[in-house]
Amino acid sequence: MQYIYDFEMMSVTVDCVVFGLDSEDLKVLLIQRDPEPFAGMWALPGGFIRGDETLEQAARRELSEETSLRGIFLEQLYTFGEINRDPRGRVISVAYYALVNIDDHKVKSATDARNAAWFSVVDTPSLAFDHEKILATALERLKGKVRYQPIGFELLPPMFTLSRLQKLYETILETALDKRNFRRKILAMNLLEETDQVEQDVAHRAARLYRFNRRRYSSLLKKGFTFEV
Repeated sequence: MQYIYDFEMMSVTVDCVVFGLDSEDLKVLLIQRDPEPFAGMWALPGGFIRGDETLEQAARRELSEETSLRGIFLEQLYTFGEINRDPRGRVISVAYYALVNIDDHKVKSATDARNAAWFSVVDTPSLAFDHEKILATALERLKGKVRYQPIGFELLPPMFTLSRLQKLYETILETALDKRNFRRKILAMNLLEETDQVEQDVAHRAARLYRFNRRRYSSLLKKGFTFEV
C-alpha cells in the first residue's frame, strides 16, 4: 500500500563530538570536509543515516568511516533542528558525544573527510553548519556529567597516577582542585585499585599507578552509590 503524506519529508543526520585528553588540554576531533557545502571547512564527524540502521549505528559507522575510530564510549547528546541549519534543505541532526584515550586510537580520514585532526577545545577553527553550537552543548554536558558519573576514566589509559586523574578533572572543569582533598575524596569511594606498578621515564620520584574498577562501580551503583567529585 502506498501512503500519501501531507507533510514535508525531512532528512536526519548524526554528528559526533569526540573528546580526547593529552598532557596539556582537552581536545576535540574534527574532520575537514571534502564535498560541498562547506568544502574545505572543519566540522564534526557525521553524516546522513541509512534506512536500515539505528541512530547509534549510524554514528558509529560515520566515526569508523571518517576517522577510523571504533569501539569507543558513545552517548546521545541532543537533537538540533533549527530550520536553516543546513543549506541542502531541512535536516535534523541527532548529536552524540564520545570519549577516547588519545594514545589508544590513531585517527585516519576517509570517505568524504579530507583530513582528521585533534584541536584544543579552546582553539578550534570556524566550523561548518551549526557545529560550534553542538560542540558548546557537548562541552557543557561533559562538565556537568563528569562530576556525577565516572565517565572521565574513558579519557585515561587503563593505569594512571592520581596526579593525572586530578589533572583530568581540573582541565575539564577549568578549576584548580586541592590535592589533599581530591585524593581523600576519590580514594574514599573505593573505586580505584592500587597496582604494584609505577610511572616510567619521569624525572621526579615515580608515582604509583592505579586503575578504575568498573565491576565494583556497577555493584555499588545497584546499592544506591552516588559518585560525586
